[in-house]
Amino acid sequence: MSSKQEPVVLGKLGSCHGIKGWLKITTYTDSVEGIFDYSPWLIKEQGEWREVKVTQWRFQGKAVIAELEGVNTRERAQMLTNCEIAIPAENMLDLPVDEFYWRDLIGCEVVNTNGYNMGKVQEIVETGSNDVLLVKANAKDGFGKAERMIPFVTEQFIKTVDLSAKQILVDWDPDF
Repeated sequence: MSSKQEPVVLGKLGSCHGIKGWLKITTYTDSVEGIFDYSPWLIKEQGEWREVKVTQWRFQGKAVIAELEGVNTRERAQMLTNCEIAIPAENMLDLPVDEFYWRDLIGCEVVNTNGYNMGKVQEIVETGSNDVLLVKANAKDGFGKAERMIPFVTEQFIKTVDLSAKQILVDWDPDF
């Protein structure tokens, strides 16, 4: 991993709201307002990350809108529509023990309690009841699997997560 990590994308700027430069905000945080716990934001404009500050925000119905410092016209706001919102990786909030950011789980090797290497976490899917690891099987998978879906249920299926070793120990049958 490089010493300078890629910024963590938390959402994106949506369409304009009104004539004073406010923008709708699409968030990827657990709670809609959680994106405002981070400051300053980085936005990717014309392929380059630059720092911006939110001067104010509010709910507009079920959505949120925000005013960015220096963006005070509809025309300027339109130029930012669909720009990603991110923060530097080192600004991520610390999580309680046994909670993980999805981005840290992607790429981890998944090994079952019998020592069988089941592959790498390719993505994580939110199902409502629990998250599910989508594990891309190794090329020479002896069970003919291309991928596996393993529920991220700690203690039952997920035994340990070692982020420093990039490994997840699971209680899961490789044939399933």
